[in-house]
Amino acid sequence: QVQLVESGGGLVQAGGSLRLSCVASGRTFSSYVMGWFRQAPGKEREFVAAIKWSGGSTYYADSVKGRFTISRDNAKNTVYLQMNSLKPEDTAVYYCAASSSSVFITIGRRYDYWGQGTQVTVSS
Repeated sequence: QVQLVESGGGLVQAGGSLRLSCVASGRTFSSYVMGWFRQAPGKEREFVAAIKWSGGSTYYADSVKGRFTISRDNAKNTVYLQMNSLKPEDTAVYYCAASSSSVFITIGRRYDYWGQGTQVTVSS
């Protein structure tokens, strides 16, 4: 079955960095868009970044542009989210997701598969 497994979350001070990983298995994702979303307590889930597995083009939410970088390693079937200059408002559970759409999608319900999430906490 399809699995997306995130890792790399943790506690970091403001200004610090973390790298999240998402290992995908169970099918071929070469035509998929892979996305990262996050959800803070009491808030709606929000789009963070996405990458087309084929070609590697990327798309970011304005709130993380210039601070976060999404990338993928085809050989490892892994998508990464490098997060720099972290702020307390970046605190959330971060989810990896996969969409069969051929274009970038920022709406969560358009994604077909989801990981279990990894907690990121940024202290001030």
